[in-house]
Amino acid sequence: MGTTYRLHEHLSTVPSLLSDEEVVARVVAGETALYEILMRRYNQRLFRIARSIVPDDDEAEDIMQHAYVQAFGSLHQFAGKAQFSTWLARIAVYEAYRRTRKGKLLRPAISHRTNDNDMDAVMSPDPDPEKQALSREAVSILEESIDTLPRIYRSVFMLREIEGLSTAETAACLDITAENVKVRLLRARQLLRTELYARVGASSSRAFQFMGDRCDRVVRNVLATLGDRK
Repeated sequence: MGTTYRLHEHLSTVPSLLSDEEVVARVVAGETALYEILMRRYNQRLFRIARSIVPDDDEAEDIMQHAYVQAFGSLHQFAGKAQFSTWLARIAVYEAYRRTRKGKLLRPAISHRTNDNDMDAVMSPDPDPEKQALSREAVSILEESIDTLPRIYRSVFMLREIEGLSTAETAACLDITAENVKVRLLRARQLLRTELYARVGASSSRAFQFMGDRCDRVVRNVLATLGDRK
């Protein structure tokens, strides 16, 4: 792979306050290594978007990589009429739905139950040594509960409540109307309005995190693919 596409150790010297549009312009102008900034900036969001449509973490990761490669090849066509983040998100959404339409993914039936003792343990205020483990369990239960939502509601819920996008941004990402976003979000909340939803809280920013080694792996794989195209 050419040095242009390597993970540059000096990348941190690039101003972190560069806008997406400025980074895109510099990448198109030849500073292709800066594409890593955009990937690391949107890995979390893209994973959550893909994961809200497909029921498998590995498949969501593969969709992310495909979206990044496709976006890179089309950067010169990005006209700035929409936000770069929205443009990128829609590429991921289209790819995820393309795969589901092809029948590549079969969503398994999911049935997760928690009894009163489970919830008492999760909600226990006592500062015991298991506090961190219980916190992780609560996030896991939340993720499993969100996974039970029908896909059209799960996508809206993930973007609005977990990722924190506005109604307009969510509508743009999913290519639906703002009214549809509101209706689907309301329905999602109704479906999740159980004891679990009320106690665990459905807006935890810790759900479906994508960072660390997984983040690095996606960046490396995309850069390697782009390097092979030189």
